[in-house]
Amino acid sequence: MQTNESSIPVSNQNLKSVIGHLLNDARHYQILYLSGFLMYGIIALKWEITMQQLIVVIGSSLVTQFLWLKLADKPMSGLKSALITALGLCLILKSASLLTLVVAAVVAISSKFILKIKNKHLFNPANFGIIFSVLILGDAWISPGQWGSSAIFLFALSVFGCIVLMKIGRLETSLVFLGSLFLMEFGRMYVYQGWEMDVVFHKFSNGTLLLFTFFMITDPMTIPNARKSRIIWALILATATFILGNFMQIYTAPIWVLFFMTPITVFFDKIWPAVKFQWLQKKNEMQSIN
Repeated sequence: MQTNESSIPVSNQNLKSVIGHLLNDARHYQILYLSGFLMYGIIALKWEITMQQLIVVIGSSLVTQFLWLKLADKPMSGLKSALITALGLCLILKSASLLTLVVAAVVAISSKFILKIKNKHLFNPANFGIIFSVLILGDAWISPGQWGSSAIFLFALSVFGCIVLMKIGRLETSLVFLGSLFLMEFGRMYVYQGWEMDVVFHKFSNGTLLLFTFFMITDPMTIPNARKSRIIWALILATATFILGNFMQIYTAPIWVLFFMTPITVFFDKIWPAVKFQWLQKKNEMQSIN
Protein backbone atom coordinates (compact mmCIF):
# COMPACT_ATOMS: atom_id res chain seq x y z
CA MET A 1 0.00 0.00 0.00
CA GLN A 2 2.82 2.33 0.88
CA THR A 3 4.58 1.46 -2.33
CA ASN A 4 1.51 2.34 -4.40
CA GLU A 5 0.99 5.63 -2.59
CA SER A 6 4.61 6.62 -2.98
CA SER A 7 4.55 5.76 -6.66
CA ILE A 8 1.62 8.07 -7.41
CA PRO A 9 3.54 11.34 -6.93
CA VAL A 10 6.40 9.95 -9.01
CA SER A 11 4.02 9.05 -11.84
CA ASN A 12 2.39 12.48 -11.68
CA GLN A 13 5.78 14.11 -11.71
CA ASN A 14 6.85 12.11 -14.74
CA LEU A 15 3.61 12.99 -16.53
CA LYS A 16 4.08 16.68 -15.78
CA SER A 17 7.66 16.44 -17.00
CA VAL A 18 6.56 14.90 -20.31
CA ILE A 19 3.78 17.45 -20.80
CA GLY A 20 6.15 20.27 -19.90
CA HIS A 21 8.65 19.07 -22.48
CA LEU A 22 5.98 18.87 -25.17
CA LEU A 23 4.75 22.38 -24.42
CA ASN A 24 8.23 23.87 -24.13
CA ASP A 25 9.39 22.98 -27.63
CA ALA A 26 7.64 25.10 -30.29
CA ARG A 27 8.51 22.53 -32.93
CA HIS A 28 5.83 20.24 -31.53
CA TYR A 29 3.23 22.91 -32.30
CA GLN A 30 4.57 23.31 -35.83
CA ILE A 31 4.50 19.57 -36.46
CA LEU A 32 0.93 19.32 -35.22
CA TYR A 33 -0.10 22.38 -37.26
CA LEU A 34 1.42 21.19 -40.53
CA SER A 35 0.33 17.57 -40.07
CA GLY A 36 -3.26 18.62 -39.49
CA PHE A 37 -3.47 20.60 -42.69
CA LEU A 38 -1.68 17.96 -44.68
CA MET A 39 -4.33 15.47 -43.57
CA TYR A 40 -7.03 18.02 -44.45
CA GLY A 41 -5.64 18.35 -47.95
CA ILE A 42 -5.45 14.60 -48.47
CA ILE A 43 -8.81 13.66 -46.96
CA ALA A 44 -11.07 16.68 -47.55
CA LEU A 45 -9.55 18.21 -50.67
CA LYS A 46 -8.63 14.89 -52.32
CA TRP A 47 -5.09 15.86 -53.22
CA GLU A 48 -3.41 13.60 -55.72
CA ILE A 49 -0.56 12.63 -53.43
CA THR A 50 0.27 8.99 -52.74
CA MET A 51 1.43 7.37 -49.54
CA GLN A 52 4.62 6.45 -51.38
CA GLN A 53 5.34 10.10 -52.09
CA LEU A 54 4.77 11.05 -48.45
CA ILE A 55 7.06 8.28 -47.23
CA VAL A 56 9.74 9.26 -49.74
CA VAL A 57 9.76 12.94 -48.72
CA ILE A 58 9.54 12.39 -44.96
CA GLY A 59 11.90 9.41 -44.98
CA SER A 60 14.54 11.17 -47.10
CA SER A 61 14.38 14.26 -44.89
CA LEU A 62 14.78 12.31 -41.65
CA VAL A 63 17.59 10.10 -42.96
CA THR A 64 19.49 13.11 -44.32
CA GLN A 65 19.10 15.01 -41.06
CA PHE A 66 20.18 11.93 -39.08
CA LEU A 67 23.39 11.58 -41.10
CA TRP A 68 24.23 15.28 -40.77
CA LEU A 69 23.55 15.22 -37.02
CA LYS A 70 25.81 12.20 -36.61
CA LEU A 71 28.53 13.87 -38.66
CA ALA A 72 28.25 17.10 -36.65
CA ASP A 73 27.82 15.22 -33.34
CA LYS A 74 24.61 17.05 -32.48
CA PRO A 75 21.50 15.90 -30.56
CA MET A 76 19.00 13.69 -32.38
CA SER A 77 16.17 15.98 -31.26
CA GLY A 78 17.12 17.92 -34.38
CA LEU A 79 15.09 15.34 -36.31
CA LYS A 80 12.01 17.37 -35.35
CA SER A 81 13.22 20.21 -37.54
CA ALA A 82 13.66 17.79 -40.44
CA LEU A 83 10.09 16.61 -40.00
CA ILE A 84 8.86 20.22 -40.15
CA THR A 85 10.78 20.79 -43.38
CA ALA A 86 9.44 17.54 -44.84
CA LEU A 87 5.85 18.48 -44.03
CA GLY A 88 6.40 21.88 -45.65
CA LEU A 89 7.63 20.18 -48.82
CA CYS A 90 4.63 17.83 -48.84
CA LEU A 91 2.26 20.78 -48.54
CA ILE A 92 3.73 23.01 -51.23
CA LEU A 93 5.96 21.10 -53.66
CA LYS A 94 4.40 18.89 -56.34
CA SER A 95 6.12 16.37 -58.62
CA ALA A 96 5.26 13.08 -60.29
CA SER A 97 8.86 11.89 -59.92
CA LEU A 98 9.89 10.16 -56.71
CA LEU A 99 13.54 10.90 -57.50
CA THR A 100 12.76 14.61 -57.69
CA LEU A 101 11.07 14.48 -54.31
CA VAL A 102 14.05 12.66 -52.81
CA VAL A 103 16.49 15.21 -54.23
CA ALA A 104 14.30 18.08 -52.99
CA ALA A 105 14.29 16.66 -49.47
CA VAL A 106 18.02 15.95 -49.41
CA VAL A 107 18.89 19.38 -50.78
CA ALA A 108 16.51 21.14 -48.37
CA ILE A 109 17.94 19.43 -45.28
CA SER A 110 21.56 19.64 -46.42
CA SER A 111 21.27 23.38 -47.03
CA LYS A 112 20.86 23.88 -43.28
CA PHE A 113 24.27 22.37 -42.59
CA ILE A 114 26.20 23.61 -45.62
CA LEU A 115 24.84 27.12 -46.29
CA LYS A 116 25.37 28.83 -42.94
CA ILE A 117 26.73 32.11 -41.65
CA LYS A 118 27.58 32.41 -37.96
CA ASN A 119 25.70 29.19 -37.20
CA LYS A 120 22.52 30.52 -38.83
CA HIS A 121 20.83 29.06 -41.90
CA LEU A 122 21.35 31.18 -45.00
CA PHE A 123 18.11 29.94 -46.62
CA ASN A 124 14.79 28.62 -45.40
CA PRO A 125 15.28 24.84 -45.93
CA ALA A 126 11.86 24.05 -47.40
CA ASN A 127 11.98 27.16 -49.59
CA PHE A 128 15.45 26.27 -50.84
CA GLY A 129 14.40 22.70 -51.67
CA ILE A 130 11.34 23.95 -53.56
CA ILE A 131 13.20 26.56 -55.61
CA PHE A 132 16.03 24.13 -56.38
CA SER A 133 13.57 21.50 -57.62
CA VAL A 134 11.60 23.90 -59.79
CA LEU A 135 14.64 25.58 -61.33
CA ILE A 136 17.17 22.75 -61.59
CA LEU A 137 15.20 19.53 -61.84
CA GLY A 138 12.49 20.93 -64.08
CA ASP A 139 9.72 18.45 -63.25
CA ALA A 140 8.46 20.02 -60.02
CA TRP A 141 5.94 22.78 -59.52
CA ILE A 142 3.91 24.76 -56.97
CA SER A 143 0.11 24.62 -57.02
CA PRO A 144 -1.37 27.79 -55.40
CA GLY A 145 -4.97 26.76 -56.11
CA GLN A 146 -4.88 23.36 -54.45
CA TRP A 147 -6.44 24.60 -51.21
CA GLY A 148 -9.78 25.77 -52.57
CA SER A 149 -11.49 28.72 -50.87
CA SER A 150 -13.34 27.28 -47.86
CA ALA A 151 -13.87 30.14 -45.40
CA ILE A 152 -13.88 27.82 -42.39
CA PHE A 153 -10.65 26.15 -43.43
CA LEU A 154 -8.88 29.43 -44.15
CA PHE A 155 -10.02 30.84 -40.82
CA ALA A 156 -8.73 27.76 -39.01
CA LEU A 157 -5.45 27.95 -40.91
CA SER A 158 -4.99 31.55 -39.76
CA VAL A 159 -6.04 31.00 -36.14
CA PHE A 160 -3.84 27.96 -35.58
CA GLY A 161 -1.01 29.70 -37.39
CA CYS A 162 -1.26 32.61 -34.95
CA ILE A 163 -1.21 30.23 -31.99
CA VAL A 164 1.99 28.59 -33.23
CA LEU A 165 3.65 31.95 -33.88
CA MET A 166 2.73 33.25 -30.44
CA LYS A 167 4.67 30.30 -29.04
CA ILE A 168 7.66 31.05 -31.26
CA GLY A 169 7.40 34.82 -30.79
CA ARG A 170 7.34 35.75 -34.48
CA LEU A 171 3.68 36.73 -34.90
CA GLU A 172 4.47 40.32 -35.89
CA THR A 173 6.33 39.09 -38.99
CA SER A 174 3.22 37.40 -40.38
CA LEU A 175 0.86 40.21 -39.41
CA VAL A 176 3.04 42.91 -40.97
CA PHE A 177 3.52 40.92 -44.18
CA LEU A 178 -0.13 39.96 -44.62
CA GLY A 179 -1.49 43.31 -43.42
CA SER A 180 0.72 45.45 -45.63
CA LEU A 181 0.13 43.19 -48.65
CA PHE A 182 -3.62 43.47 -48.07
CA LEU A 183 -3.45 47.28 -47.89
CA MET A 184 -1.51 47.44 -51.15
CA GLU A 185 -3.93 45.10 -52.91
CA PHE A 186 -6.89 47.03 -51.46
CA GLY A 187 -5.48 50.31 -52.76
CA ARG A 188 -4.86 48.91 -56.22
CA MET A 189 -7.94 46.74 -56.74
CA TYR A 190 -10.67 48.53 -54.75
CA VAL A 191 -9.60 52.18 -54.61
CA TYR A 192 -7.77 52.58 -57.94
CA GLN A 193 -9.42 49.97 -60.19
CA GLY A 194 -12.86 50.12 -58.57
CA TRP A 195 -13.33 46.37 -58.17
CA GLU A 196 -15.63 44.88 -55.53
CA MET A 197 -14.22 43.90 -52.13
CA ASP A 198 -15.15 40.30 -52.90
CA VAL A 199 -12.39 40.29 -55.51
CA VAL A 200 -9.87 41.53 -52.96
CA PHE A 201 -10.90 38.92 -50.39
CA HIS A 202 -10.84 36.20 -53.03
CA LYS A 203 -7.20 36.97 -53.77
CA PHE A 204 -6.39 36.30 -50.12
CA SER A 205 -8.54 33.15 -50.02
CA ASN A 206 -5.46 31.16 -50.84
CA GLY A 207 -4.25 28.43 -48.53
CA THR A 208 -0.76 28.51 -50.01
CA LEU A 209 -0.44 32.24 -49.26
CA LEU A 210 -1.61 31.76 -45.67
CA LEU A 211 0.59 28.70 -45.17
CA PHE A 212 3.49 30.71 -46.53
CA THR A 213 2.61 33.59 -44.19
CA PHE A 214 2.27 31.55 -41.00
CA PHE A 215 4.90 28.90 -41.65
CA MET A 216 7.61 29.67 -44.17
CA ILE A 217 8.43 33.36 -43.60
CA THR A 218 8.43 32.93 -39.83
CA ASP A 219 11.15 30.28 -39.62
CA PRO A 220 13.06 31.67 -36.60
CA MET A 221 16.33 30.17 -37.81
CA THR A 222 16.39 32.13 -41.07
CA ILE A 223 14.65 35.48 -40.48
CA PRO A 224 16.16 38.51 -38.66
CA ASN A 225 16.69 38.20 -34.91
CA ALA A 226 15.55 41.69 -33.86
CA ARG A 227 11.85 42.60 -33.94
CA LYS A 228 12.52 45.91 -35.70
CA SER A 229 14.47 44.06 -38.39
CA ARG A 230 11.68 41.53 -38.87
CA ILE A 231 9.10 44.28 -39.34
CA ILE A 232 11.17 46.04 -42.01
CA TRP A 233 12.03 42.69 -43.59
CA ALA A 234 8.34 41.74 -43.78
CA LEU A 235 7.45 45.10 -45.36
CA ILE A 236 10.08 44.61 -48.08
CA LEU A 237 8.86 41.05 -48.65
CA ALA A 238 5.24 42.22 -49.00
CA THR A 239 6.19 45.05 -51.39
CA ALA A 240 8.23 42.76 -53.64
CA THR A 241 5.42 40.18 -53.59
CA PHE A 242 2.89 42.84 -54.59
CA ILE A 243 5.04 44.08 -57.49
CA LEU A 244 5.90 40.63 -58.88
CA GLY A 245 2.37 39.32 -58.44
CA ASN A 246 0.59 42.24 -60.10
CA PHE A 247 3.00 43.54 -62.70
CA MET A 248 4.83 40.34 -63.67
CA GLN A 249 1.93 37.90 -63.04
CA ILE A 250 4.05 35.59 -60.89
CA TYR A 251 1.35 33.91 -58.82
CA THR A 252 3.85 32.12 -56.59
CA ALA A 253 5.73 35.40 -56.00
CA PRO A 254 6.09 35.09 -52.18
CA ILE A 255 8.05 31.85 -52.46
CA TRP A 256 10.42 33.31 -55.06
CA VAL A 257 10.87 36.58 -53.17
CA LEU A 258 11.67 34.71 -49.95
CA PHE A 259 14.47 32.81 -51.70
CA PHE A 260 16.27 36.07 -52.50
CA MET A 261 15.23 37.84 -49.28
CA THR A 262 16.48 35.31 -46.74
CA PRO A 263 20.23 35.96 -47.21
CA ILE A 264 19.61 39.66 -46.54
CA THR A 265 18.90 38.77 -42.90
CA VAL A 266 22.67 38.69 -42.39
CA PHE A 267 22.80 42.46 -42.91
CA PHE A 268 19.75 43.07 -40.72
CA ASP A 269 21.37 41.11 -37.90
CA LYS A 270 24.48 43.28 -38.19
CA ILE A 271 22.55 46.55 -38.19
CA TRP A 272 20.23 45.56 -35.33
CA PRO A 273 21.97 42.86 -33.28
CA ALA A 274 19.76 40.66 -31.11
CA VAL A 275 19.87 37.30 -29.38
CA LYS A 276 19.59 34.44 -31.85
CA PHE A 277 16.48 32.29 -31.48
CA GLN A 278 17.01 28.90 -29.84
CA TRP A 279 14.49 26.08 -29.82
CA LEU A 280 15.10 24.74 -26.32
CA GLN A 281 15.90 26.28 -22.97
CA LYS A 282 17.38 24.23 -20.15
CA LYS A 283 19.00 25.36 -16.94
CA ASN A 284 19.10 28.95 -18.12
CA GLU A 285 21.19 28.01 -21.12
CA MET A 286 19.85 27.90 -24.64
CA GLN A 287 20.63 24.87 -26.72
CA SER A 288 20.83 25.48 -30.45
CA ILE A 289 19.56 22.73 -32.70
CA ASN A 290 19.60 22.73 -36.52
